[in-house]
Amino acid sequence: MGILSLFSILGNFVAVRNLVDKAIIDNLVFRAHYKITAMIFFAFSMLVTANSYVGEPIMCMSDDERMDQYVTTYCWVTTTFTLPIKSGQQAIYPGVASYSDESKHDVKYHAYYQWVPYILVLQGLMFYSPHWIWKILEGRKIGLITEGIRGNILGRSEEKMYVKNLLVKYLICKLNMHNIYAFGYFFCEVLNFVNVIGNIFLIDWFLGGEFLTYGLKVLEFSQMEQENRTDPMVAIFPKMTKCTFHKYGPSGTIQSRDYLCLLAVNNLNEKIYIGLWFWLLILAVFSGLILLYSMALCMMPKFRKLILRRRFKFGSNKLVSKLIDRFQIGDFLVVHFLGQNLDNINFNDVMTELCCSLHMIDEPLNESPSNSILFDTGNVNEPINVQAQV
Repeated sequence: MGILSLFSILGNFVAVRNLVDKAIIDNLVFRAHYKITAMIFFAFSMLVTANSYVGEPIMCMSDDERMDQYVTTYCWVTTTFTLPIKSGQQAIYPGVASYSDESKHDVKYHAYYQWVPYILVLQGLMFYSPHWIWKILEGRKIGLITEGIRGNILGRSEEKMYVKNLLVKYLICKLNMHNIYAFGYFFCEVLNFVNVIGNIFLIDWFLGGEFLTYGLKVLEFSQMEQENRTDPMVAIFPKMTKCTFHKYGPSGTIQSRDYLCLLAVNNLNEKIYIGLWFWLLILAVFSGLILLYSMALCMMPKFRKLILRRRFKFGSNKLVSKLIDRFQIGDFLVVHFLGQNLDNINFNDVMTELCCSLHMIDEPLNESPSNSILFDTGNVNEPINVQAQV
């Protein structure tokens, strides 16, 4: 399979769909976790595993050309290492210094490059899992109750009014019965925040405690004078390392040989992780902000009124206040999702009729004779055929 074919698989993560085809059941930051971030991790994993298209991930040089491939394979499946360069000591490359008994305790082993693609796939699954959990808990509720009026769609007004009538009946019959639904959504938002913070510390552990300050060191490095620069990426992702290979000598004595290994894969790894450092930092900040937004929705009724009035352009202050007083947090979350899926006209029609049915206003605004028949909610305790399940 070619590398372009591999990346074409990821198209579903960022596919743009019309609102009629798929209901919106989360927010922009939530989607950034499972659509963008999960795609980034999967793409980076494919890129690392497909690195053979542009060169070998590791090449080691031995004193016998016939042993090169064997030594290369051995050093890849075991570990390579680097040594710090002491003052006044000469070396052909940072970390590739003379090896002695005194410097054994300074050896820094590098084995992470074997596990990079697997860790990236695991992290991609971790970022997708809250969305998967929320889809199960959500049960297509919003998609079913907005079917036929979702988005800016064209259609017969009688059919749309009938669907809106069913939607109003559903909201009345299930009033104050959506709190478990809301708890599931807010739980998944907390999972998103914990997940991004946890992944930052996971990468830091994976890279030997170097990731938390990695981006800051790179920025600092870019501002230094050329002669004073010490590239932090070289310390974390060395391009050249050493490998100790043991073999039998002519008399059967075990001989240890140090070989130089060129880690071409680290040229890619350093770019991957500097990109992840900035992206995860940005995502963590916005995930924290959206969590504060959700907490404000839960604890501040006045904030819910502001959302209905300013974001969804519905009603007067007095009417919205009455509605919020009747709503619990689960009801408001369902209405919040309705505002994201319906155009402004349909949303205002549904909310106005809901207020009318709850006896907050005498009659729907701008009501026509035909609309009054189609919007007759009748007995609110009467069983209705609405597909969505609580």
